[in-house]
Amino acid sequence: MEKTMPITIRYPFRSARRSLATGQVADLFGLDDCEPPHTVAENLELGIRPGDLVLFTGPSGSGKSSILRAAGKELGALDLQALKLPNVPLIDALPGSVEERLSLLAACGLSEARQLLRTPGELSEGQRYRFRMAYGLIGAGSVSDGNTGRTVADASGSDRVLLLDEFAAMLDRPLAKVLAFNLRKLVTFRRCTVLCATTHDDIADDLNPDIHVRCVGDGEVTVERRDVKKKPSASPTISGSRKAPAAIGRTSLGGITARTTSPSSAA
Repeated sequence: MEKTMPITIRYPFRSARRSLATGQVADLFGLDDCEPPHTVAENLELGIRPGDLVLFTGPSGSGKSSILRAAGKELGALDLQALKLPNVPLIDALPGSVEERLSLLAACGLSEARQLLRTPGELSEGQRYRFRMAYGLIGAGSVSDGNTGRTVADASGSDRVLLLDEFAAMLDRPLAKVLAFNLRKLVTFRRCTVLCATTHDDIADDLNPDIHVRCVGDGEVTVERRDVKKKPSASPTISGSRKAPAAIGRTSLGGITARTTSPSSAA
């Protein structure tokens, strides 16, 4: 089984590029060159396995993105933000039957007819990020190699590793919870590996990660692995043994189309 090597991340106290201003700031606050480096992680063992969904949480500046990207680099992860998106309507951008495309897009929170007929460039930032999820999960994405400029196709199946930094940050919390619940099902069904980070830990229960990495800051990191054996789902929809998040809107094929009042809250 593939696993990441122990991760150590340190940043030197003084930048190699010094200036008069940096020296004045150090003198003003009584700092000298003997200050220890800033440690984000020290010999951190994650033990990521193929097919794992890994969640990194913690406040801003705690180091979660640094650890996320260090693990992603070692695993050759495909960063969703680096995906080259096609200039075609969403419904034409994915492979498979129309029903399969609709199901995947809806699970990623894109189910309005007008959205499906737009190109990625015509979407809002939040909508475009959700489309990146669908595009990456289905293995249709590619990135440009920074060294050669050539297009590098994404891997498929269990060899595919996706990186989602600031997952669901641009979504309202009810939609974020539904999207997290759907992502858990999609990852299990498609058997790919996903690394995601967020400052919001309210989606942890819905995401139900195989590994939860909690970053506190100053090198304090905890790693918790879920011991439950995963069983392949028969469908990438939000059906399953776990109860779906409380009703928070009108849904179509698993995707939210409009927020409404849930029956429980109306009672």
